[in-house]
Amino acid sequence: MTTQTAPISQNVSAPQTRKPAQTMTDLSGGVAGADQPAANRGRTSIADVVVVKVAGIAAREIPGVYDMGGGLSRTIGAVRDRVPGGRPNVGRGVKVEVGERQTAIDLDLVVEYGVPITDVARDVRENVISAVERVTGLEVVEVNVTVNDVHLPEDDAESQTPDSRVE
Repeated sequence: MTTQTAPISQNVSAPQTRKPAQTMTDLSGGVAGADQPAANRGRTSIADVVVVKVAGIAAREIPGVYDMGGGLSRTIGAVRDRVPGGRPNVGRGVKVEVGERQTAIDLDLVVEYGVPITDVARDVRENVISAVERVTGLEVVEVNVTVNDVHLPEDDAESQTPDSRVE
């Protein structure tokens, strides 16, 4: 008895397996987008009131600035400051325009009598620009300073009420 073996076909191939579709996985071990700086992964908005407060505080830090605001704003502010529990309004006398990257600031000042007004205005402008740019990161394109009044030393004496005659 002879056995014959069938020739093995050269065209037979092993079963093929499909590879899964490639995914967008970052193989560096990080999360997708990790190569982007954090500053590019969102938006930061700065409200006008933030710039107003920073500018108001910075302006009041300069020697020679007695108060801020003009006319009615100052009168209302003075009453508000005297009310028990009332807080001073650091934004009084400050107006701003805020964009995405820039801001413009207008300041209304009352300076003390005897100080060089142009020097005070220059110092206020420099301090406000420095503070706002440092705190907010916005570019300050202009700071307009208007001096509305000069505070005289005798103004304080007139505002004091005489002692009451009765207890």
